[in-house]
Amino acid sequence: MEFLDLGRTPLANALLDRDRLGEPEPTFPLVVAFCPNCSLVQITETVRPEEVFRHYLYFSSFSDTMLRHAEAIATRMIEERRLGSASMVIEVASNDGYLLQHYKRRGIPVLGVEPALNVAEIAERERGIPTMREFFGHDIGRRLRAEGRRADVVHANNVLAHVADLNGFVAGIAEVLKDDGVAVIEAPSVRDMIEHVEFDTIYHEHLCYFSASSLRRLFSAHGLTLIDVEHLDIHGGSLRLFASPTGRPSEAAERLLAAEATDGMLAAPYYQGFAQRVEALKVSLLGTLRAFRAEGKRIAAYGASAKGSTLLNTFGIGGDLLDFVVDRSTHKQGRFTPGTHLPIYAPDRLLEEMPDYVLLLTWNFADEILGQQAEFRRRGGKFIVPLPEVRVL
Repeated sequence: MEFLDLGRTPLANALLDRDRLGEPEPTFPLVVAFCPNCSLVQITETVRPEEVFRHYLYFSSFSDTMLRHAEAIATRMIEERRLGSASMVIEVASNDGYLLQHYKRRGIPVLGVEPALNVAEIAERERGIPTMREFFGHDIGRRLRAEGRRADVVHANNVLAHVADLNGFVAGIAEVLKDDGVAVIEAPSVRDMIEHVEFDTIYHEHLCYFSASSLRRLFSAHGLTLIDVEHLDIHGGSLRLFASPTGRPSEAAERLLAAEATDGMLAAPYYQGFAQRVEALKVSLLGTLRAFRAEGKRIAAYGASAKGSTLLNTFGIGGDLLDFVVDRSTHKQGRFTPGTHLPIYAPDRLLEEMPDYVLLLTWNFADEILGQQAEFRRRGGKFIVPLPEVRVL
């Protein structure tokens, strides 16, 4: 059942160089559906992963929140699993080594698997993280197992949603885990997406949107048991799931699974009405921006993010309402946003230009960004937080 159609949009992370601004940009349908058979929420169009991930512009280490988050789970797993020099930790979609570096510093052998060639190079060159430049799947899992490289812990943070072959991916994890190993998987929570109108979580990289129930079924098909699950606030609401070849579900996991069934998340009516709520948010945000513009106010945006790309393109927010975008990532600065062609600068631009308002596209890191921009706010600048309802801070 299709329940949201966001139209055709460019790839969310396909930032443009200046010399490409006049070229046609490919766009793809962005339609979301619910499957009553497997309880999975998914988009209906799959873009070839080579088009999306071989050259990638998201680097986890530019977020202080992500670095703290990674260090906390690494420290916890080292202590709980009693990891040491004879252990092995593998991260799938290891990005720039932001997480594995915390294990490496403690003398624990690590291996990253990262298909983005430019990102993998930085992980190896700057952090010394050995990295396979591959798309992880069943074949890679079997190869690592045959080589004797089995893991006590496999991390897969914010990658499962990117995978077209979910069965092959989870089968690969099952292959590479030791018999008493654990997979620690984080993914955006579909409950948070629906209940907090987080429609900007939807873009072509995110093929699927998960409940614990849908993932339990997926894990079980490959001999893994969902032994625990936690709800996290990060990224607007995420699930952290622990899966293992052995063990039984915790009481917390059983409670969450029961709540999903009781609250109707395994049936289509739960998702109906979401499109109308997204449309109401669009009317509210556009009305706010246009009113400020009519008063002669200048508006910028913070965060050249995938979330931001979805919001700007589906709501039709471009250069008529925004003057520019800022982002901490030096890999994004000097480029232009996909579809809307807004120039991207370093955050210092806010103090140089002093726009009246800044639309916070990376609202999921609001506390971090508002803290970093204390001087801008002290001088009178205000932030517009678009979700779950429009607020001016």
